[in-house]
Amino acid sequence: MQREKFSSRLGFILISAGCAIGLGNVWRFPYIVGKYGGAAFVLIYLLFLILLGLPIMIMEFSVGRASRASAALSFDKLEPKGTKWHGFKFFAMAGNYLLMMFYTTIGGWMIQYFIKTAAGEFEGLDANGVSGVFSDMLSHPLIMSGFMALTVILCFTICGMGLQKGVEKITKIMMLLLLVLMIVLAVRSVTLPNAAEGLKFYLFPDFSKLNEYGLFDTIFAAMGQAFFTLSLGIGAIAIFGSYIDKNRSLTGEAICVTALDTFVALIAGMIIFPSCFAYAVNPGEGPSLIFVTLPNVFNNMAGGRIWGTLFFLFMIFASASTIIAVFENIISFAVDLTGCSRKKAAVINAAVIILLSLPCVLGFNLLSGFQPFGEGSNILDLEDFLVSNNLLPLGSLVYLLFCTRRYGWGWNNFLAEADCGKGIKFPKWARIYITWILPLIVLFIFIQGYLSKFFAG
Repeated sequence: MQREKFSSRLGFILISAGCAIGLGNVWRFPYIVGKYGGAAFVLIYLLFLILLGLPIMIMEFSVGRASRASAALSFDKLEPKGTKWHGFKFFAMAGNYLLMMFYTTIGGWMIQYFIKTAAGEFEGLDANGVSGVFSDMLSHPLIMSGFMALTVILCFTICGMGLQKGVEKITKIMMLLLLVLMIVLAVRSVTLPNAAEGLKFYLFPDFSKLNEYGLFDTIFAAMGQAFFTLSLGIGAIAIFGSYIDKNRSLTGEAICVTALDTFVALIAGMIIFPSCFAYAVNPGEGPSLIFVTLPNVFNNMAGGRIWGTLFFLFMIFASASTIIAVFENIISFAVDLTGCSRKKAAVINAAVIILLSLPCVLGFNLLSGFQPFGEGSNILDLEDFLVSNNLLPLGSLVYLLFCTRRYGWGWNNFLAEADCGKGIKFPKWARIYITWILPLIVLFIFIQGYLSKFFAG
């Protein structure tokens, strides 16, 4: 069966970026920047994005393009005879399903907040009232399940329409709208009274802040964010490599995708920091930033209902672009392994994902007594920990070792695939760093993730 291909290079770049661009950029990035002191953290983050994220993304693209398959079959096709790399497929598949078990719930929240904001539900509420809306939403499992299911069905419907007619066409429109919305919101934010203080915090490095928060902790947080923002290690990026031709080198393409991902994260900061400083709100407040802090900000802003509605529309696009990309990978697993049709894979997996996502929804209400990491934690925290602290770093390590070791696919095969086509070539001088140092850094991120989770303080 002939494998589908993207109709354009722009489609490939926007969709790969759409997979990487998600809640990590517009939710996690601003509050981590807020927590670790602003611009100095951003500089360290950008450095690690180049040192950590970029090489692994190029490797995922290379494995996908060389094999013309999803992670379900890519290692089977490329591994040396007699080796067991293909066992990784189950690990990669688990990562994609686990990620969607909580991401779809948050996608449902974005739709609810878009409706609530557009309907004027937050108008006239004080800070406690806004917080109460969020708590009330979490206490209704049926409504939350409905919006989670709506998210799953909409995104699988787009995937079921085909790569070019569904995924590429719709994601292109969504991503371009997302970028326009972000720029409009950023312009509004920087023209608020006192916005200059927020811009100063965000754009002018104050290296004394690094000592204040602890240099090691800041560096580790920057490493972690750079690593996790690109959704690497579970084959979610590799799948798009399998859909492109060999006209262009993969290093140049990965740079474009990473640059777009970074642009979105940086512009998200331009929306959030000036707004928070304009209304004296703490930008380092964690996940509640989006659902509690920002509705308060929009309440105080002239025309806040319109700006808030646009913001949550942008958040729907950000979450949906990732969900569609991962669903595309899940469908590809099913088609590659069973030979079933795309539509059948979409229908069956939609039902499976809805069922698998219910524990996350119920973790905020009926199952709230289950607190896996102690007081205040929930099932979403457990699922996120399994993906972010385990499957992503360990999966990335597999791609790294597979592409650099002679008992895997090997450096020469990787380099030939990465450099095929016109454009920027992968730097050969980086071989020692990529082969020996980068795997140790990824291992360090994995171990440190456990230490900071269970032994901090």
